[in-house]
Amino acid sequence: MTSSTTLSTHKNFTYDVFISFRGDDTRKNFVDHLYFALQRKNILAYKDDERIKKGKKIIDELLKSIEDSRFYIIVFSKNYASSSWCLDELVKIMECQRTTHEHVVYPIFYDVEPFEVRKLTGVVGKSFAKHKKHVSARKWREALREAAELAGWELKNNFDGHEAEFIQNVVDNISIDLCNSNVDGKLKSNSDIHVNVMKKTGGGVKETLARVGFDRIGKSFVKNVRIVQKPKSESYQNSVIELTRIQHEKK
Repeated sequence: MTSSTTLSTHKNFTYDVFISFRGDDTRKNFVDHLYFALQRKNILAYKDDERIKKGKKIIDELLKSIEDSRFYIIVFSKNYASSSWCLDELVKIMECQRTTHEHVVYPIFYDVEPFEVRKLTGVVGKSFAKHKKHVSARKWREALREAAELAGWELKNNFDGHEAEFIQNVVDNISIDLCNSNVDGKLKSNSDIHVNVMKKTGGGVKETLARVGFDRIGKSFVKNVRIVQKPKSESYQNSVIELTRIQHEKK
């Protein structure tokens, strides 16, 4: 039975994930598959062709969406660095990542190597060459270097290049990280943690969520997991895992 967990960030982020990519390279293949894999996990992702509202200035909409996203997936491909649009997105993403620890960047090296992005060599260097005299070249170069130094995923060197398995691994890791961040945020402000879980969620997922809460709370508390069934009269039927912190008295 397929498990489906509803995850949302603990702050007022509009999106869980913003995907930055070069459309000509990956829009209709890798990114399309990645986007729908995120959707199947109920992870709300921003992809420019899906989310830009009619009547809005595209650049303003994109920059605002970057600010309003919790995590960032950057799909580095052969022609990513040829697009000033992508490079401006990247600069904004790295600025947000430096501003607060709540923003996390996940680089994916689709058909390029990290060192090619970091040092602007190989196909990436050729793509970037036309920007060398551009007024923004320096900040673009720095953003590429900074992003390529982060831990990420390389399609060539993971799962022997099999995209389906690779995407599933990426989505699973982001799902766990979102869960971790949600629990961390709850612990800062509340003694109870409430995580919405779809009615058919399996026991393994419930146990994982409970364990995350327990790990974050520490050994001075114990976990108490119970299912609260909402009345059938409600428009949607969810079960709620309540991870209730029970503080031990000091001996």
